[in-house]
Amino acid sequence: MTSDEVNRLAVTRFLNYQAEGRAVTIDVPNLDGGLVITASVDYRTHTGYGVVRGTGRDTSSDGLIRWTASTVLVHPMTDPPEVAPASPPESGWYSRPLLTSGMTLDSALAIVLGLGSDRPDNSALLPQNGASWVGREEVRGHPTDIMNGPRAEADSGADADAGGGAEAESGAEVPGGDPGTGTSGTVRYWIGSDGTMYRVEVGIASAPEPVVLDFDTQTYVPVEPLPEATPTP
Repeated sequence: MTSDEVNRLAVTRFLNYQAEGRAVTIDVPNLDGGLVITASVDYRTHTGYGVVRGTGRDTSSDGLIRWTASTVLVHPMTDPPEVAPASPPESGWYSRPLLTSGMTLDSALAIVLGLGSDRPDNSALLPQNGASWVGREEVRGHPTDIMNGPRAEADSGADADAGGGAEAESGAEVPGGDPGTGTSGTVRYWIGSDGTMYRVEVGIASAPEPVVLDFDTQTYVPVEPLPEATPTP
């Protein structure tokens, strides 16, 4: 990797934090088809809010979704809107803890929260831990460099300053992976010339294919704080 590429990988999560929030589409594969979440994520409060739809045969999860690193709230709907209403409904929500292993959806939700950091990663350690340049590709009109983050075995070492950790509050680490979220193998980034993150691809042990996170797929809408909630029986 060139010094410019390393520096862009090191700041990409920090830029998400500086932007306060990003619009994102999360493609979560499963054996029955998968889920697509069209959402906004606030990287200052680590809160997400959006619409979830099933693809293929799996439509049982359709509706609105709100989440933090510890809690998931779902609002079932038979015909969800294209984008979530700016103000979430006041009732009809079901709450549960976010699971840190064994559930692909929750792993994906934790990972996307971890893609913001209040400081840049350590650029000096990224190449030492296996970060690499892969190629170039245009993403929705934006020229990007494709980069692999640090290896899982390198990132799981004791040095928390290795960079590229994308640590969510639940303990999720991206790239590199962490047993707590079931991530496996290399995490791949599509990064613009200024360090902006446009796409991330993550292998998750419980998923048949990688989870794909596409940023700026719709207009970002400020995310309201998640109300204090206890899991619904």
